[in-house]
Amino acid sequence: MARLFTEPKLIVASHNKGKLVEIADLLTRFEVETVGADALGLPEPEETGTTFIANAELKALAAAMTAGLPALSDDSGLAVDALDGAPGIYSARWAETANGRDFDFAMHKIEMALAQKAQTQGGDVARSARFVCALSLAWPDGHVESFEGTVEGHLVWPMRGKNGFGYDPIFLPEGGDLTFGEMNPEAKHAISHRADAFAQLVAACFADRVA
Repeated sequence: MARLFTEPKLIVASHNKGKLVEIADLLTRFEVETVGADALGLPEPEETGTTFIANAELKALAAAMTAGLPALSDDSGLAVDALDGAPGIYSARWAETANGRDFDFAMHKIEMALAQKAQTQGGDVARSARFVCALSLAWPDGHVESFEGTVEGHLVWPMRGKNGFGYDPIFLPEGGDLTFGEMNPEAKHAISHRADAFAQLVAACFADRVA
């Protein structure tokens, strides 16, 4: 049985402002005070895991044990079928430039990789993809609960929309006609990979707070 979360305060172990906002929004109804890792001066640990869950766990545990408070960490990314699952756990690294992270650059990089693949194969390539999100909730005593959510879709080009963050402007969820970059936050939260993982987290660890 999963451990219930009963504390009033939770660290969101991320330095990504977009993720901080999304996770804080999702937690609003539970009357949990959230504080970002940045605000506490917590370092961003190196992501040495080979899966989304492994990376989420190491970030959550590092924050919880350092600050002495429960911590929630997200590790997420875009997996493109035609690129053998890339960028996957390296989604943020694909955006690295000499001037910091640039997801416009990363999205162009994906589109170029798909074009090269199509040229090599002598025809169109599948543009199916999925967003994956692992959420890990860790306590200072080392206990951790982890959950993984996904949302299926395909990639569009050119980029569409200025909402969201990361790869949202090129991801069209299955059955939809708006990219994550075009959706308002409420619509995205209802179907996203993070919402899927969060629903599992709530059912397991926040059951006592659900009205």
